[in-house]
Amino acid sequence: MYRNGLTLIAALSLSACGLAGTAATGATVAQSEAEAAKQAQQTERQVQQHVEAAQQLGAEQRRRADDAGAN
Repeated sequence: MYRNGLTLIAALSLSACGLAGTAATGATVAQSEAEAAKQAQQTERQVQQHVEAAQQLGAEQRRRADDAGAN
């Protein structure tokens, strides 16, 4: 009986370690995903800024071409 009790305690202890490891892994994954989302938002902002700059440059070039054609 005593031996069965020790085996049960050992099994429960080991399973608890597994759960703690799983929880820690889950937290790490969540943190990584949050960081990836943050970087994706930053990349999106940078791309949007590049698009806007290209649009402004194109508009400026068209204005200059129109001005040159009018003269």
